[in-house]
Amino acid sequence: MFDEIHFNRIERLPNYVFAEVNAIKMAARRNGEDIIDFSMGNPDGRTPQHIVDKLCESAQKDKTHGYSVSQGIYKLRLACANWYKRKYGVILDPETEVVATMGSKEGFVHLVMAITNPGDVAIVPEPAYPIHTQAFIIAGGNVVKMPMNYSADFVLDENKFFYDLQKTFDESIPRPKYMVVNFPHNPTTVTVEKSFYERLVAMAKKERFYIISDIAYAEIAYDGYKTPSIFEVDGAKDVAVEGYTLSKSYNMAGWRVGFVCGNKRLVAALKKIKSWFDYGMFTPIQVAATIALDGPQDCVDKIRQTYEHRRDVLLEAFDNSGWHIEKPKASMFAWAKLPEKCLNLGSMEFSKQLLTKANIAVSPGIGFGVLGNDYVRIAFIENENRIRQAARNIKKYLKEI
Repeated sequence: MFDEIHFNRIERLPNYVFAEVNAIKMAARRNGEDIIDFSMGNPDGRTPQHIVDKLCESAQKDKTHGYSVSQGIYKLRLACANWYKRKYGVILDPETEVVATMGSKEGFVHLVMAITNPGDVAIVPEPAYPIHTQAFIIAGGNVVKMPMNYSADFVLDENKFFYDLQKTFDESIPRPKYMVVNFPHNPTTVTVEKSFYERLVAMAKKERFYIISDIAYAEIAYDGYKTPSIFEVDGAKDVAVEGYTLSKSYNMAGWRVGFVCGNKRLVAALKKIKSWFDYGMFTPIQVAATIALDGPQDCVDKIRQTYEHRRDVLLEAFDNSGWHIEKPKASMFAWAKLPEKCLNLGSMEFSKQLLTKANIAVSPGIGFGVLGNDYVRIAFIENENRIRQAARNIKKYLKEI
């Protein structure tokens, strides 16, 4: 009789595509195989020492071991505001326009849960980081996807984007209430310039929708590219919030520290729902995160340089192995089109074969939407020696198929 009880919210969620590849990877490792793992954007470097030292210092104080506050301690919210002022010249009120979150994913999901009514529509460009679509499904909303057109060097085609966006609005019933943008983009690495946000903010005001911007990879940019913020546009706070995380820039993925800032109404909604769900991060983590944002920033550049070096090594080595991959100019990923002779396989089967025949793990593009099926995502999380070994394995694999 219990089979008749349905969990509608969970049943609307698709199966997690990456789970199948992860299962093969873990089984291979249990069998003692050495898997070169490019599949997850999980930084392999240690957190900078001055941040770790501050965590340890704060953890020695008895008063830091109780409940914290769900919106984040004031000094951390102030540090977030200082980061925006220093990097973008943007002024944020740490009391009303900033909330600290347990990583950017938690902040995004709880924001969406707080502001989405049943049946509300959000537009998400595809390919898409899975939670950018599924958060709205979890919240009882609906998602309309539109293609994210970009050039061979992973720069967004603004004119095509806004043509498709207007068309999507005109054809959608009910009218979309939210728009999710994520640049530098995960998984495609696509970048934009400030002009994109100027046009998007203007359209949001015209069509009356809110923008949720994710700039998790803002600091991981190469070849002179500088990631813009939506708040560099006058009036953006009227229609937008933006999320950031310390996971990539400071090698703090496991610490789970991020923040959402901008529009006071949306920030207030996130604060309110978080006040019901949690008591905030462990205070010493927040204190250390404050030091990360306010302290010396040379560590950020060193981390960025590590990813840039790995990018260059990987693209050269893989090219020599017979797999040409276009160069990204931001993020910690390569969005790699399948080798010509493997295109018929699709990204899932190709990813499985790389695991079983070349001991290499990547993320199948189909996991980011149907428009990603000719691609895989490769994370720059293995060192140079491992990258070169992977290239040798790929060369052997491509010769044998």
